[in-house]
Amino acid sequence: MELRLKRAEQPLTTAWSELAIAPRGSTILGISFRPRQVEALGLEGPATLQTLLAFPFDMIRLGAYWNRLEPRAGTFDTAELDWQLDAAEHAGKQVILAVGAVKTFGYPEFFAPSHYLEKPLREGSLIEPDVYPVLLAGATELIARLVTRYRDRRSIVAWQLEHEAVDPLGIEHSWRLSVSFVERELLALLAADASRPVLMNGFLPTSSIVQLTQWWRTRDQGDSLDLAARLADIVGIDYYPRHAMRRLGRRTMYLETGDLPWERARRERLFASVRARGKRLMVSEGQAEPWEAVTVPPNPERQASYSCPPEQLIRNYDTAIAWSAPGAALHAYLFWGAEYWVMRDRAGDPSYLQAFGRILEQA
Repeated sequence: MELRLKRAEQPLTTAWSELAIAPRGSTILGISFRPRQVEALGLEGPATLQTLLAFPFDMIRLGAYWNRLEPRAGTFDTAELDWQLDAAEHAGKQVILAVGAVKTFGYPEFFAPSHYLEKPLREGSLIEPDVYPVLLAGATELIARLVTRYRDRRSIVAWQLEHEAVDPLGIEHSWRLSVSFVERELLALLAADASRPVLMNGFLPTSSIVQLTQWWRTRDQGDSLDLAARLADIVGIDYYPRHAMRRLGRRTMYLETGDLPWERARRERLFASVRARGKRLMVSEGQAEPWEAVTVPPNPERQASYSCPPEQLIRNYDTAIAWSAPGAALHAYLFWGAEYWVMRDRAGDPSYLQAFGRILEQA
């Protein structure tokens, strides 16, 4: 069964302390850092990042949020990104920098400033270069500007282009960037720096319903994982095996991976295609925080959310690390939800941070 009706709030247990930790081999472990999520959770940015950087992981993914960099025409302020990079470098971390431009990881994923949108993005349409030339010009200029500014930083080991580049924007918007739009952005990035690999990521469906829906919505030009396998040097998988659909009274309907034969076949075809092209495969987002039927993950006192209690953080990692093949280990696994762990810790529940610590110590 892939559909489950459960209470969203579950007892908080110590199961996370007893689960076996799969060895990571050569896979790099790390996190993503989302300043917008930090704000939504009521935390303070530098203090939250310093708390996380104290853990002995190797890689962190940082994002450039276009509407924060350029809130008004003629302005360009990189102060927020500068202090994040400085802190990561001081802690000795490798950095993947997501340069956007239109989409960047973290809700609401769309961060284009309004002054580049000479007309609304039409729902159900492809965002083509010749239809939105102002948006494309702004996006390519931003990418070139960011890459040029930061390309001398040795801590940056890869650039990320867009976020789930040609997929629809969740369930809230049905417009999609066209392949040709993203290809133009890629040319701008490579013109500024061709020495580093480019990461592109996509959402990996873990249920039949999501797989069918994604295929239908992207059938004209393929989904973001298909595009990443063709264009990128590193293919990033966004892996969420359990998430809420809708709250129904005191219970919530969840979609949960059934790992059915056709789901495994899709995953194995993708992995084989990436490896046959000589490209690296990584988990760019491994679910490690709840995905409930609300925008901001809940913080139930002395309870855990069904979609991702602390032990699920470990189970998701164990499942994904098994995708490594002989001579072709996952390049990296980035845990998604680190800001949530800090919020829980400050609310009296250190178990998410402790589960992460166990993996770093024992993997």
